[in-house]
Amino acid sequence: MSAATAPLETLAPAVDAGPETRHSNTFLRLKKKLERSVGEAIGDYDMIGDGDTVMVCISGGKDSYTLLSCLLALRERAPVDFRIVAMNLDQKQPGFPDHILPAYFESIGVEYRIVTEDTYSIVKDKIPEGKTTCSLCSRLRRGIIYRTAKEIGATRIALGHHRDDILETLFLNMFFGGKIKAMPPKLVSDDGNHVVIRPLAYCTEAEIARFARAMDFPIIPCNLCGSQENAQRKQIKAMLQGWARDFPGRIESLATSLKNVVPSHLADQRLFDFTGLTQQTEVEEGDTAFDPPELPRLVPQAVRIVSRLQDAD
Repeated sequence: MSAATAPLETLAPAVDAGPETRHSNTFLRLKKKLERSVGEAIGDYDMIGDGDTVMVCISGGKDSYTLLSCLLALRERAPVDFRIVAMNLDQKQPGFPDHILPAYFESIGVEYRIVTEDTYSIVKDKIPEGKTTCSLCSRLRRGIIYRTAKEIGATRIALGHHRDDILETLFLNMFFGGKIKAMPPKLVSDDGNHVVIRPLAYCTEAEIARFARAMDFPIIPCNLCGSQENAQRKQIKAMLQGWARDFPGRIESLATSLKNVVPSHLADQRLFDFTGLTQQTEVEEGDTAFDPPELPRLVPQAVRIVSRLQDAD
């Protein structure tokens, strides 16, 4: 963690609980928690440093609005100076309200760039009716984002993916792609010219949704795909939501596991030299195949639930 980014998560004031409205104590607690989580992610992965230009991709959805809000708030208190540019891609979807985002950006005083490209027509022309449009749409959008980042001199491209997105991607890749792979908090862009960051990596979708409702962001739905949703991702989302409901602490443990990988106890020969393994080979952990797993301490919510269940008995 660099000295420039480490203090970001410690600067929001503490507040008391109360009814959840935009200026209530509960809302302020939620705001503080989100900003602290964003600050921790920035510090843990050294996402933003002094002099960076951060291009924040704004789709008009709850996640990207929340990301922009948190970054603007943290910049006010950060010990480093960095530039924020909000960027939206107008894909010329029919009925897209192209006045909303410019008006919003101007109302909060943030520098912005609106890029207009008719990717809608390309997608509709190339993808047969009824087929999923997300893959082609994503590729076209990615290329435009990279080009725009270069034009404005961005050193960081900030995306609004949160913890739930990351875990869903992990299980999608395991179940349907045969890979243990998720969305990293920080990576090099496909064209090799930019660093992509996900400052919401520690934030939950539920908290973001609560924050967005209280902030009353001018949400713009994606009409290109309408209600079309990747069926596999939908299944994974339902599975994780069920686990979160029925097994408190499980999602938190899954998220923690992404930061605690033991290559010697998997099976990828590219990550660990199984062929050269001898009795003298040092490994991170020993033969734990028949040992019970070491579970992390229960999160406070889980402790309270377990305590209530014991009292009920």
